[in-house]
Amino acid sequence: MNAGWAGAWARYGNWVIAVGVAVALVITGLSGRRAAAGMDLVGFGLLAAGGLALGARGRAPVTVLTVSGLCAVGYQAAGFDVPAVAYLFAVYAAVRSGHRVQTIAASVVVLVLLPLAALASGLHDTGEAFAQARGALEIAWLIAAGAAGEALRQAERRAEEAERTREETARRRADEERLRIARELHDSLTHQISVIKVQAEVAVHVARKQGREVPTSLLAIQEAGREASRELRATLEALRDDDTTPPRGLDDIPELVERARAFGLEATLTVQGRPHGMPAAVERTVYRIVQESLTNVARHADAATASVRIDCRPDVLAVRVDDDGRAAPGSAPSPGLGLLGMRERVTALGGRLRAEPRNGGGFTVRAELPVEHTTGSTA
Repeated sequence: MNAGWAGAWARYGNWVIAVGVAVALVITGLSGRRAAAGMDLVGFGLLAAGGLALGARGRAPVTVLTVSGLCAVGYQAAGFDVPAVAYLFAVYAAVRSGHRVQTIAASVVVLVLLPLAALASGLHDTGEAFAQARGALEIAWLIAAGAAGEALRQAERRAEEAERTREETARRRADEERLRIARELHDSLTHQISVIKVQAEVAVHVARKQGREVPTSLLAIQEAGREASRELRATLEALRDDDTTPPRGLDDIPELVERARAFGLEATLTVQGRPHGMPAAVERTVYRIVQESLTNVARHADAATASVRIDCRPDVLAVRVDDDGRAAPGSAPSPGLGLLGMRERVTALGGRLRAEPRNGGGFTVRAELPVEHTTGSTA
């Protein structure tokens, strides 16, 4: 069965079965034995209703079970000696949906009422009423319908469990692979950054030993190398779920601003409100936004000034980084990995991010993150 047929059957299959059962019941009623006079219209209506009710068995199996059972009792009482086929389908659907107790209770009631209805309609005398009722609803068929529903329910549960196990296994392997890549990157980058850091420290040491003024750019390289090493260690520890290293947050942003000044950028920091009790994930995201924004300013913007504004509101933490670089209004920012990473972090927390050229020249990065204040949040 191709995908088109499978989709059509999933949508209309229950109604196809319902119409088929209803037609079969009505035909059986026309050709079978009838006892009560003047009840034909009611009996045929109940036969059709019992079958058509099966169209809703996927959405309301217990309701369909009740309706089909009452219809079976009703057309027996109306004098129609027709097997309760629709009720068997309803039993199967209800058990498959997990309503075993309701199905057993309903079936006991139906088994009691069917022979009484047949007796009241005059279909059989007292001696054969119960035997004919068992012919209308064979107990063996009833058990078989329930067993089929239970078997399919168990099969579906096993399939769901197997699928869940496969997903968990795939997720665990993906986590292991990410950790392996992180370790490899850490080893490789740490070596290169260590070389840069050592060379910068040696140059600073030699310059000071010779009594020469150490260039600001060399000091900035030295500090950047130290910070990069710390960041790499913190990233690997985070991937290892190591909570011993506190996450970067709002308290670390002044350090970012000071570092930007070391690169020759006139950077300022303004904090409004009280940044206490902020979720660690929000603080970490704001730190990364400021870090990436100032890094981009130093690398690409050719700017002289940059301002960082943090506004701590009761339900929103807003951050804005502006510079007076060469970005012009109407020019689209290059979608680098840093900007994409910021957007992904903000979106994951349900916030909003705008990164665009300013009307007066330069570039602006603005983000708003919803917060729920906590005490003692950890990463």
